[in-house]
Amino acid sequence: MTEREQDFTRLVREYKSTIYAVCYMFSKDNDEVSDLFQDILLKIWSGFDSFRKESSPKTWIYRIALNACISADRKKKKSGERVPLSIGIDPFDEVNENTLQLRQLYSRINRLGLVDRSIVMLWLEALSYDEIGEIVGMSAKNVSVKLVRIREQLKNMKDGNE
Repeated sequence: MTEREQDFTRLVREYKSTIYAVCYMFSKDNDEVSDLFQDILLKIWSGFDSFRKESSPKTWIYRIALNACISADRKKKKSGERVPLSIGIDPFDEVNENTLQLRQLYSRINRLGLVDRSIVMLWLEALSYDEIGEIVGMSAKNVSVKLVRIREQLKNMKDGNE
């Protein structure tokens, strides 16, 4: 294995949970998550030599992952309705107060626009406003304002279709 391949492998091992978190924010279909993950790995590999290290690897990977997922989401909406295959496994199958609230929260988050959903996902991953801003291309102050508005929007959403 070349040094480049070793560096890439280390990077993927370190940030694979980050990549999966982004993929799961945009899809709950395991096959689609796998496709997104592979697409992101290809994009990271393609851009690996050109990564100038002006930002942290984490920020660079989030940006690639979010852009790939947003593009895939737009293509999916243009191509029409998709019927996902289901294996009958629900990560929230245990019914208690916490899982009901979590299911409700994710249902509301998934109804947000792509940028807002991305910002919430990054905030839930405990990134700083500066890091979020760098990834989505806005100032930390704008991220702060956006999060206040998003929280208010989530609070005011009704369950089910709005």
